[in-house]
Amino acid sequence: MAPPSAATRRKLQRKFRLRGFTLKVDALEEAAAFLERFPEAEDDALDLLLDELDKEPLQSSILDRDAIRRVVALLVEAEEAVDAASPAVTSARSALRVVDAFLVPRFHYDPIKKVFYEHTGRLPIHGEAGDKASLYRDRYQVLLQRLSRDKYFSKPAFDTVVTEDGSCEITSIQSLIGCTGRRWIMGVISQLEERQFYLEDLTGAVPIDLSNAKITSGFFVENTVIVAEGELLSNGIFQVNTCGFPPLEDREASLSLLMGLDFFGGGVIPTEETLRLSSLEKKAVNDMFVILSDVWLDNPETMEKLAIVLDGYDSVEVLPSLFVLMGNFCSRPCNLAFNSFEELRLQFGKLGEIIAARSRLKEHSRFLFVPGPDDAGPSKALPRCALPKYLVEELQKHIPNAIFVSNPCRVKFYTQEIVFFRQDLLYRMRRSCLIPPTTEETSDPFEHLVATITHQGHLCPLPLTVQPIIWNYDHCLRLYPTPHTIVLADKSEQKAFKYTGITCFNPGSFANDSTFAAYRPCTKEVELSALEG
Repeated sequence: MAPPSAATRRKLQRKFRLRGFTLKVDALEEAAAFLERFPEAEDDALDLLLDELDKEPLQSSILDRDAIRRVVALLVEAEEAVDAASPAVTSARSALRVVDAFLVPRFHYDPIKKVFYEHTGRLPIHGEAGDKASLYRDRYQVLLQRLSRDKYFSKPAFDTVVTEDGSCEITSIQSLIGCTGRRWIMGVISQLEERQFYLEDLTGAVPIDLSNAKITSGFFVENTVIVAEGELLSNGIFQVNTCGFPPLEDREASLSLLMGLDFFGGGVIPTEETLRLSSLEKKAVNDMFVILSDVWLDNPETMEKLAIVLDGYDSVEVLPSLFVLMGNFCSRPCNLAFNSFEELRLQFGKLGEIIAARSRLKEHSRFLFVPGPDDAGPSKALPRCALPKYLVEELQKHIPNAIFVSNPCRVKFYTQEIVFFRQDLLYRMRRSCLIPPTTEETSDPFEHLVATITHQGHLCPLPLTVQPIIWNYDHCLRLYPTPHTIVLADKSEQKAFKYTGITCFNPGSFANDSTFAAYRPCTKEVELSALEG
């Protein structure tokens, strides 16, 4: 067994010391070996180990290998007993939890107490003027509280220690008046007057000049929150020298501050259960998700290609545990001019027949349906509700366990959090860009898109005039804490990109270029696939 790293050693010693324990060298190695079993949940595993040690009748606070080994053996034995008692838990069906966007809990941030609290009461679809203001305020405060913990932007404990050049402390826009020299501000880019952009925070707004600004990767569009460095000129305009998006926070760091709060949806999982699920997730090497976007049911060529894909997977020994079929499900927009709903309903029924004809897939795989931007629904606003029951009734007769959810939607696979979003986002972000994106780090538009949504902590940071959002359900599009995987289904070219540990990919347009993707949650590997010819 390899010796523990210096970082692991320090973490173990610090945590044990906080509980009043001292570790001998052999005990430290035993504890590190236990943590290696749970690479995705080290902190939870360590807390559980310490909790169990507290229950033990120990003779001394100085722990040796035997004391740690005894507790580890009890924990492993308990895990194996649970596995044996409930074999169904290991199946992919029970491992999957699908969360509809409209069921995601909403949280507000209290900047005085510095805590999140859950919204109670109903959330009307048709909001009032105050709800629109809350949308922007909540987005801003989530990013500001995240930024306040960043080592470069947190306020120094002793002002005399940090020189003016070394400090990146955020100045409120209201406090800029009368200030001279370089300042850092954070705000939302807004166009309060025609052709004049402002940076707006909770205290005020200031006109900005971005003409000579040096920028970081991403699409800088109206509505995005940026951190800008510059100075206030005598004419009242803030001259921006450099600007970028608020820095990302590590997922584990975010979660450690949100203990017991269910931001993702699907319920809070106790520490013991998290450890058990994490162990099962590592063993689920055969699980695979197949994702197809733009499955045009009214296009015979697309349906032939879909039959080929289903035949291919039906013939393999280990079947995919989940098929995600994303819209659009019709080659024409289902708008007011569309009058073929009866025909589309029958086409969904035909899709059900195609799936049911592959008995192995029908029995062992799940099918998840996510509507596209031009599919039938009450409006174009996000989040979009699931496909209308009228359209899918015929399909459900053939596939009773088919799942119909909102766009976006969330899937939890054991402990892994995955977000699915079907929107032609790339084209619209590029078109709405205020400044041409930098090519210093990358010239790939998809990588710029991923940087934008992850740093903004939001799936769709476009202006509401470009993409309407239901004001009271804006929280359903947030990406805080950051999920493990984001599927951005788009009609543009298929791509995969791993950004700061987050797996992001676009499966491509199945109807247009026969592309789709396979995702293995155990290893977070993405296989970009296409049919030949």
